[in-house]
Amino acid sequence: MPDDPTAAAAPNPASRVCIAALLALAILLVLWETVLAPLRPGSAWLALKALPLVLLLPGVMQGARRPRQWLALILPFYAAEGCVRAATEHGRHALVAGLATALAITTFAALLAWFRAERTQAG
Repeated sequence: MPDDPTAAAAPNPASRVCIAALLALAILLVLWETVLAPLRPGSAWLALKALPLVLLLPGVMQGARRPRQWLALILPFYAAEGCVRAATEHGRHALVAGLATALAITTFAALLAWFRAERTQAG
């Protein structure tokens, strides 16, 4: 089946939740390392970890399959980082890490639901 963005972009709740959570996660990751809870002073370059999400965002918003497949591959790494940092850091740092974990898991679950809804529509 060709990669048809119009077929995959059917508005359903899973796609909307996925896109909203992805956007929120990308924004949180940038804010996390710049103003909310930087790892150490002068480490704002760690905000570049949001770059893969930002690069995938246009394709995901169009509903293209390939960017969503890549997103499904990389989201567990963001969830894992959030879990580790939530468990090892304290205070505001742990709170922001927990929020990033929740957003990554929400994005992943909505993404899987989006794929499932497409499969159900197609067959």
